Amino acid sequence: MKRLLWLDVAKGLAILWVVYFHFFRTYFEHGTLPAADWSGLAAGAATALRYVWIQVSGVGFHAVGVFIILSGWALMQSTARRAESGAMNWGHWYRARFLRLYPMYWVAHLVYLLSPFVARLEPVDSRIVLSLLGLRFIDITMNFMYLNAAWWYFSMLIQFYLIFPLLFWAAQKLGPWIFLLIACALGFFVRYLMLFVYPQDGLWILGGFAISRLPEFALGMALGMWHSRSPASAERLLLRGAGLVAGLLLYPAALWLYHNGLTYVFVDLATGACCFLVVVGVAGIITLLSGPAKLFGLVGTFSYGLYLVHQPYVIWLGLRIRAQPIWMFLLIAAATLAVLSAWGIILEKATNGFVNKLIPARAKPPSDR
Repeated sequence: MKRLLWLDVAKGLAILWVVYFHFFRTYFEHGTLPAADWSGLAAGAATALRYVWIQVSGVGFHAVGVFIILSGWALMQSTARRAESGAMNWGHWYRARFLRLYPMYWVAHLVYLLSPFVARLEPVDSRIVLSLLGLRFIDITMNFMYLNAAWWYFSMLIQFYLIFPLLFWAAQKLGPWIFLLIACALGFFVRYLMLFVYPQDGLWILGGFAISRLPEFALGMALGMWHSRSPASAERLLLRGAGLVAGLLLYPAALWLYHNGLTYVFVDLATGACCFLVVVGVAGIITLLSGPAKLFGLVGTFSYGLYLVHQPYVIWLGLRIRAQPIWMFLLIAAATLAVLSAWGIILEKATNGFVNKLIPARAKPPSDR
């Protein structure tokens, strides 16, 4: 399947936003954000810009929802292409995708254990076995955020991969929008049960139980089907400004859903969808510029490696620059994003090259994730 440059640019923007967010939160003492000075907002542009900066930086974790949507999109499109050429070999499908996921995930563990300049906030103990297996949802309070908190996403992703044949069959039978409606109903019902009927640790809702994030994943699958059938219409909406404007206008309403427990059932889909519209809309603008498009597209192509290794580095550095003024933090953050992007690209390319030498060419895993 031919890669779409704007999708790679969107992945690049999303992963850089996530990395920056983790750096930002660490710089401000693990989540103590500076309060916005509303009384001085009208006094000058500097205060207004400071307020906007804090708000935009503070919602960087919503980019995780963008990745869930994009994962559903890419997986649906690539699998549909294979299904069109004949009967699906799901055994081969699983083999290819787990070869794509696990080797780099294991390399990230090795990098964590051997690299200098990483934050080691927990001891390396027997829990590393479950971490290497990706089963971080077992004894979730002890393992889900173990060693590198960003790795929780991996354990959610492999759950989606395990149930994907069922999701793919349902989407093909029902069509994209009925499938999305049913998937959202199931996801919201599970979230309601875990919030009110049988209250569970919030880590299960975050992604410990993948069905709690099914609405976002199913949205990606539905959008992928729509784009395959009507690429011109989909790209006109998403890339030519309408989607970006809609995302910005709807974002305040999505943020309002954090206000109470009942509305929290819907908040991850709402914020993820709005963030998706904004990120993809910005990606559409960037693709008009050849140089930046290639740069962000390269980061997006190898976003998996950056995602897996970045957080211990930015925590280590963020803890050491708290005394620096904000302008210095921003300069350091820009340099750090560039260095970590290069490091992630090198690691992922080297890992993929090594894996490709060990397996026959017919079984090489696809690039979607």
